[in-house]
Amino acid sequence: MIKILVISGSPTAGSSTDILLRAVAEAAVSELGAERQVQLDFVKINDLQFIPCQACGKAPHEEWCVFHDAISPVLEQIAECDCLVVGSPIYFDSVSAQLKALMDRCNCFRPADFAGNDPKQNFIKLIKRKRPGAMVLVGGEQGWFEGARRSIAGFFIWIEVTNEGMVQYHSKDFHRTGEVADSADTIESAKQLGKKLAAILKDTNAG
Repeated sequence: MIKILVISGSPTAGSSTDILLRAVAEAAVSELGAERQVQLDFVKINDLQFIPCQACGKAPHEEWCVFHDAISPVLEQIAECDCLVVGSPIYFDSVSAQLKALMDRCNCFRPADFAGNDPKQNFIKLIKRKRPGAMVLVGGEQGWFEGARRSIAGFFIWIEVTNEGMVQYHSKDFHRTGEVADSADTIESAKQLGKKLAAILKDTNAG
């Protein structure tokens, strides 16, 4: 079973972010074909009630976080998935508050001391394998995408996900929900990224 997890940081139903995320994921599933079982999960963070990271400093040991709320199953999905696709609108040159809150809750997935030289470090590296991933970003015509890209790229490194590509869309009218549906080129770019992820998954799950 290949598990593909899609996480949307958009608060809007039917948003351009969601449309592109689904295009990436559905292309990956289609490309994997009937020869492989695929489980596709789509998480809309805005639908969940959870607290932001409390910087408690406590190591959760074999758990992902010492707090248990609606985000707990998502942390489990992040750890178990074979492929992760994350999307967000651009807010103040970065990701949405919804996505940032989720990212912060993944703080305990590994020790901050990457080299393992701190004898007082009681956190452990909870994810032992790398998985392919990709990102989707949607902003305005003058939107600056690099801040959000760096934020998600750093998140990917933290949770052992390799960044295999990005689809970005500059919206011309933020009043129009799902505007990207009219952009055939952008939808096609999303599908091509999904196919790329599928090729990687075929290779890494050949057995």
